[in-house]
Amino acid sequence: MRHNKVGALMTADVVRAGYGTPFKEVARLLAEHRISGLPVVDDDEKVLGVVSETDLMARQAEARDPSEPRRLFRRPRWTPGSRARQAKAQARTAGQLMSRPAITVHSDATVAEAARVMAHHGVERLPVVDDEERLVGMVTRRDLLQVFLRPDAEIRGAIRNEVLERALWLPPDAVDVDVHEGVVILAGQLERRVEATTAVEMCRRTDGVVGVVDRLTYRFDDSRLSPGEPALHGLPYYWQRRP
Repeated sequence: MRHNKVGALMTADVVRAGYGTPFKEVARLLAEHRISGLPVVDDDEKVLGVVSETDLMARQAEARDPSEPRRLFRRPRWTPGSRARQAKAQARTAGQLMSRPAITVHSDATVAEAARVMAHHGVERLPVVDDEERLVGMVTRRDLLQVFLRPDAEIRGAIRNEVLERALWLPPDAVDVDVHEGVVILAGQLERRVEATTAVEMCRRTDGVVGVVDRLTYRFDDSRLSPGEPALHGLPYYWQRRP
């Protein structure tokens, strides 16, 4: 099956900063381009980290309130988190501000793979890198959501051509496929239960599919066969037709 790749959805013209880019220049880039974060790269365009608005706000968050009275002999409670926040509060360059290590994704990764990386790390954007780990683009959650704008007719065609015919070797009239607002309805009778299960799972993984309604039946339940038992007595009718 063919899936949309990150490289087809990413923004190639990426606003970036160098390790030594001054704090105020980073703030200007974020405001001017109306973005919430940017990658920090070295001289070889390899991603070192990412600076977000949250990183810049650390300076304001750690700044002392002028109206608050000074406390003499106050002993700070140092923790790894407080040390990191204090370091960012005193940062003057992108390299000192950035969060590291950089969470990246390769341009040939699928949309589903990129979405899993975002969800696992709780980030809203990912620098996209090539095989040599050099920056080639940026992808955001909004970019990944573009797959759900895929027309129903295009989804139906992909399921019929890529799932049913190419992957499962089914004839065109074996399964009725209907798609409405991204929801796929499969109806028909197949030879084996495993084929029906596989068809449903592959449809769920098709780009743009929101859900699958399974109305498939089967002639032979091969889910309970022992490992050494033959799957079928003879070949299914559509295998006999395959040249």
